Amino acid sequence: MDPIADYLTRLRNAIKARHRIVEIPASNLKKEITKVLFEKGYIQSYKFDEEASVQGTIKVALKYNPLTKQSAIVKLTRVSKPGLRKYSGSKELPRVLNGLGIAIVSTSKGVMTDKEARTLNVGGEILCYVY
Repeated sequence: MDPIADYLTRLRNAIKARHRIVEIPASNLKKEITKVLFEKGYIQSYKFDEEASVQGTIKVALKYNPLTKQSAIVKLTRVSKPGLRKYSGSKELPRVLNGLGIAIVSTSKGVMTDKEARTLNVGGEILCYVY
C-alpha cells in the first residue's frame, strides 16, 4: 500500500464527485502536503482532527470556481512510487506546465514546492505534480 497515492486518489475521487469536504487518514507527510496545497491555493481549507481515530484524520475543504464549478485542482499525479523512487537535484527539478503548476518535493528541509526547493538550492524526492 502506498499512503500518498491513496491520499491523492481520495482527493481526485472527491473532485470528480463534486464533494465539498473529504476525510483522509492522517500522517505527518500527508499533513505537510496538505499545508503546501493550501498555501498555493489549490484547496480552500483543512483541519487536523486528532480525536477521530488512533492516527487522526485530515478534513480537506476542496476549492471550486463559483461561476464555472470547476475545481482548482485540474490534475493530480503521483510521480515517485514505492517501486520506483524519483529523486532530483536542485538544478534538475522539473517545471510543471512550464511553471504554472507545482511539483511537491520532500527535501531534507521539509516538504515544499519545486520553486521553493530551487531557491533554497536543495533537491529531494518528487512526490507529485499538481496543476
